[in-house]
Amino acid sequence: MKASVARGIALALTAAAAFGSAAEAASRSRLVNVVPPPRPASLGGEQDVTTTGSIMPVAKPGARGAPVVQAAAGEKLSDKQIVEKANAALNSVTSMAADFTQVGGDGRRFTGVLYVQRPGKLRFEYAKPSTLEIVSDGSTVLVRDRKLNTSDPYPISQTPLKFLLSSKIDLAREASVTAVVADPDGVRISIEDTSTLGGTSKITLYFDPEITGLKRWRVVDPQGFTTTVSLSDIEKNRTIDPRIFMLNYMRPVE
Repeated sequence: MKASVARGIALALTAAAAFGSAAEAASRSRLVNVVPPPRPASLGGEQDVTTTGSIMPVAKPGARGAPVVQAAAGEKLSDKQIVEKANAALNSVTSMAADFTQVGGDGRRFTGVLYVQRPGKLRFEYAKPSTLEIVSDGSTVLVRDRKLNTSDPYPISQTPLKFLLSSKIDLAREASVTAVVADPDGVRISIEDTSTLGGTSKITLYFDPEITGLKRWRVVDPQGFTTTVSLSDIEKNRTIDPRIFMLNYMRPVE
């Protein structure tokens, strides 16, 4: 797979769109069942957080910055419990529409709207002036550049999109969990996926402190290119027009 296309998929995960002209979130909500998808509202910046090492224990009891995640009153969750709670949060969302901001390792920023319908379906709709779009119809991920008139299809199973699209999400089963960190600002889980095209992708998922929802993710692709996608104005478990997920190999530049 060409490095540029691999980065395109990671950009979706980025891809450059998990995520121009703006439409208010309320307008997007009303038009989510209409094709083509509406353009996103302008989004703020995002923060990048570095994680390293193997599975990391939650901060020691009483230590400064001790995590707020608790299993019961005064009882902190273990790494395994945190991962299980993250799985539950991801599995609770069968469909989603959200604005996204994507920032690459080169500092380039893209915005757009992300649509997800589990299992298997996804669309990154980039805001202008970008002509990139990434669509999955349930089996194939199509990376489409309307300006260059290129369409590159790939199996979902060989892209880092799996953690969003599986029928039953299990982070520890689908990848190797390398780090679990909890602090007052939230929870982050780092995984490595060796099944992606081109080699191993390193993915870090960022959740709210209560682990009720995914806020952003960062992907380091096999070539070492880093992409971070932040989500906002998230609408969960609503009906999305299935035509949004149709593969269109010939959609022209608007």
